[in-house]
Amino acid sequence: MLLNARGIGRALLRPPRRLATIDHPATSLGPRCAIATSTATIRARRPSDHRPSRTFPVDHRTIDHRLNRPGGNVTGVNIIFGALGAKRLELLHDLVPAAGAIGMLVNPAYPSAPIEVQDVEAAGRKLGLRMHILDARTENDIDPAFGDFAEKKVKGLLVADDPFFQGQRLRIVGLAGRRGLPAIYFSRDFVDAGGLMSYGPNLVDVYRVVGVYCGRILKGEKPADLPVVQPTRFELVINLKTARALGLDVPPTLLALADEVIE
Repeated sequence: MLLNARGIGRALLRPPRRLATIDHPATSLGPRCAIATSTATIRARRPSDHRPSRTFPVDHRTIDHRLNRPGGNVTGVNIIFGALGAKRLELLHDLVPAAGAIGMLVNPAYPSAPIEVQDVEAAGRKLGLRMHILDARTENDIDPAFGDFAEKKVKGLLVADDPFFQGQRLRIVGLAGRRGLPAIYFSRDFVDAGGLMSYGPNLVDVYRVVGVYCGRILKGEKPADLPVVQPTRFELVINLKTARALGLDVPPTLLALADEVIE
């Protein structure tokens, strides 16, 4: 098995509208298995039968609902990032229960965004919260969105799942800090970058399963026969240093739930 990390990396960094050429650097090497890492990648270049078999960590509803037998040459792990939006809102509410207005930063172009927004809005209604959903499709949209959050006097922020936001995490975390805005994220990468809190699947476990599936495919098994599985481990990560900087006292009950606390 040969991996051309530079070529694949260049392809995966392309915007979704340019993913039509993503197969070129990888398939020129004749691989038998390729790994895709986002919903947009899968949808933009869903492989046909003549392309390499693929395994992937992917958000919910990317492929057909035949999860036990996905068919074709695509299988992987359903990482359900977006499906956890309502749970993240509940955790944020536990941290700042007095916050009646919560903002949500969303890229409407991301495939799972509409579903996540629906789930979060429904959870917000149950909690009696006023939700303010603002879009950010490009880098130039992020700073104005935080300005709008300030005008709407939101007291907490939920960042929707999106690889674009992942790539902009330093900017987003920095803006939340400067605005004094408690925020919860979908990936612990944000917390490692100074963000307050995250809740999501343990990605080390996810990629371990993806690696196992790649091995099974290389040994001759068909992706169509490998069920799409879900993560078994989820992690709540809290950055106490950031909490102190925001003047927040993290409730002991929330600390007890945390899988990792960054001092």
